Amino acid sequence: MQGISSEELLMFFKGERMLSQSSMNARSRDVYGLRCLPGECVLQRAVMVRKKLTAREGRGWLSGTLFCTHFRVAFVPQDGPKPDDNADPMLLADHDVALASIEKVVVVGPNRTKLVTPNSSLKFTPEELVLYCRDMRVICFLFDRLTPDAQVIEMTYTIAKTYQPLKPGSVLSFQNAALGSVEMKQFLSNRRRDTHMNWFESSSDWEQELERCGASGWRVSTVNDRFEMSTSLPRFLVVPQKVLDTELKKSFAHFNEGRIPRWCWRHPRGSDLLRMASFQNNIYHEKDDIRNLEMILFGCQSSLCVVVELGEELPSPADIQLAHSRLRALCLGDISTSVSVPDDKWLSTLESTHWIDYTRSCLRKASEVACLLRGGHLTVALQEVEDRDMSCMVSSLVQVMCDPYFRTQHGFQSLVQKEWVIAGHRFYSRINCHRDNDKEEAPVFLLFLDCVWQLWSQYPSRFQMTDDFLLALHDSIHLPLFSTFLANCQRERCKRSQNHGQCYTPVNGWIDMLHPDSSSDASDPPLPPVWDWALQYSKQRQDRFTQPVPPTPPLQPLLNGNLNTNPDAIRLTDTIPGSVFLLSRGTFSCPSNLLPWRSSSSGIYKKTHRRAPSSENVPGLDRLLKLWALTEFPQSLPSSCGPQGPLDPYEPLLPLLMGPCMGLWRECYLRGALHAQAFSHPISANHPHPVERLAQEVQQLKDKLSQMSTSTDPNLSTKKSEPRRIDTNLNQNTNNGTFLFPAPRTQGMGVPRAAPPPTSRGPPPATAPPSRPRHKDSGGSSKHTFLFGHSSVADSRSEQRYYPTPSNSKLPKGTSSLTS
Repeated sequence: MQGISSEELLMFFKGERMLSQSSMNARSRDVYGLRCLPGECVLQRAVMVRKKLTAREGRGWLSGTLFCTHFRVAFVPQDGPKPDDNADPMLLADHDVALASIEKVVVVGPNRTKLVTPNSSLKFTPEELVLYCRDMRVICFLFDRLTPDAQVIEMTYTIAKTYQPLKPGSVLSFQNAALGSVEMKQFLSNRRRDTHMNWFESSSDWEQELERCGASGWRVSTVNDRFEMSTSLPRFLVVPQKVLDTELKKSFAHFNEGRIPRWCWRHPRGSDLLRMASFQNNIYHEKDDIRNLEMILFGCQSSLCVVVELGEELPSPADIQLAHSRLRALCLGDISTSVSVPDDKWLSTLESTHWIDYTRSCLRKASEVACLLRGGHLTVALQEVEDRDMSCMVSSLVQVMCDPYFRTQHGFQSLVQKEWVIAGHRFYSRINCHRDNDKEEAPVFLLFLDCVWQLWSQYPSRFQMTDDFLLALHDSIHLPLFSTFLANCQRERCKRSQNHGQCYTPVNGWIDMLHPDSSSDASDPPLPPVWDWALQYSKQRQDRFTQPVPPTPPLQPLLNGNLNTNPDAIRLTDTIPGSVFLLSRGTFSCPSNLLPWRSSSSGIYKKTHRRAPSSENVPGLDRLLKLWALTEFPQSLPSSCGPQGPLDPYEPLLPLLMGPCMGLWRECYLRGALHAQAFSHPISANHPHPVERLAQEVQQLKDKLSQMSTSTDPNLSTKKSEPRRIDTNLNQNTNNGTFLFPAPRTQGMGVPRAAPPPTSRGPPPATAPPSRPRHKDSGGSSKHTFLFGHSSVADSRSEQRYYPTPSNSKLPKGTSSLTS
């Protein structure tokens, strides 16, 4: 059977275009029950179609009508509410999928499966239509027997010919289809920004953040106002007050891409977090340049600076891209044949992707930095070669761990703006929506969202945002409609935006206008920010982005730091003023070439050089962790008693990184796994997929074991109050080093948490028998395993902590702690 020709598709397109002329002045149109955007054209529709719902949607099947426009594939439920023409338009409804998000189109017929392309010809009438999306969703539609065959075939060919394949030039046409109408441009230009979050696009935004953190020794510099010093850095930089702009200009040439050390955040105990690129070794260092560089590097501290090198222990963008590709292939299987990895090899294949290993390494490095900052009165500088990938990752994770404000929705959005968008992460290159350069593609930001989900799953009650919010942000990255993700730096974003582009004139200074060298055309649609959630999600869906949390007390910086309860420890901050250490692989050292100018042959500066202690006298990470725990547990009390009084809300949330504690983001990666493995019909409700039956049986066995343990243990309440023995072996890595994280704890009524068999990887069945107890949602489930690390981990860790025992290696004498 031949598909529809391009001429027929063009005639149909023109007919729908004529239909829309009569209601062009309206904000939205109602075409066959579908609420269309201004200028949106319906290309095809199919009646009596059923959509397979996910676990979050309630499972089962939903009847309705399927539409294909030149922007999206829309599904309108049969019993859904009628569209309100007076309401603001939404780009996507709850059951819609954008054409740009579709990666493959697969149809299922009687005992056959076919991958449909624009040049394909079907020899059978499809029974199911399966859309594979770039965000790892798999959307399944079932055509009823009463659906006309012509509608089924035309719908299949229309989607296959109009969905936007990932090729150069396709994104701009997609943006014009969604936002290019006159009404839509006017609507977007009148949208107001969210005033509850900090956008970090003006000097007042940075001053507000300095005031919030209590960083009184820093100021906002406009030295890069015209992006002359560094094209990738933002217009406004936070530098020490004692460094003038005229002196600051001489420092840009000493760093890669001119990315000088700049302030990011201050810990309540007085430590400052900086970010910078690597030093340029081939630059001649003048005496004044050296003084300015060290004034910037030490910030407001005078005694100690710790440089954290991020290149050795963290994965490269190429490693992240390879791991994500393997994870995608594992979760979705072969798209054309619907073949998946066998059950007995699934977990080993998951481990071989290294995705969870990379998540663990990022969290470990962020935890080390968080413990350093917690010590107080030092400067921690994150150093990366280009300062645009893993420095964004670590600095953001540190602030999520240590600052409760960044665990709220508006705070987290501000954090992404500050550390990713404004700081110059290459969203345009890493996401690669335009397919300009596949070599630079790497989902670094998706790995960051996975790390935040790991923290959220272990400390759910400490986050005001939910995993629904993280999932919505994850899916929005693959929709090329937002200015947040379609530029590599603030300079490119200003050139692209007609509303926020600026030009400098000697008389008027900076004025809002389009740059003369801008590559964007005046007719291009304005791109909204991703934080305008009303364009994508309904009010009901947005309400699930947050949850109530206890109010956080106001930030009160400690002027003198925290008192050290160990009389034998000597503070590391009491070392020689101007000391610089390198933290790499969990060990402190002070190599001679860490600061290039200090190892130079200039005799002028060599006279004032103060030698830092050797690496043999610098405490390792185990010493740092031990002294950090001593400030939490007074020496006069046994550690089993736990912390006394309420928990400090600004203590870092240190994650558990051992195998059973690191989970796979099931709601994101496995939501389309069963669709990809087998296309089940509603008639098979009484005969679910074998993976679903195994998951059901494993859950029933776990429920029975839990009931038997509860009923046969008379001393359960006594055991619950007994102190738990710390297993130091859980905190030892392969190099006999000490992990930074407490040992995992049992959950609930004293029942140990156990990992399910490898065969129980799939989500619960689509239609479960009535006798089966229904799975609880993420707020009440008791799963927390290597595969299903659920969000419902008992948050009793935030009430009582256990700290690992340091290794048995002897500590050098004369060492000191970072706690005061």
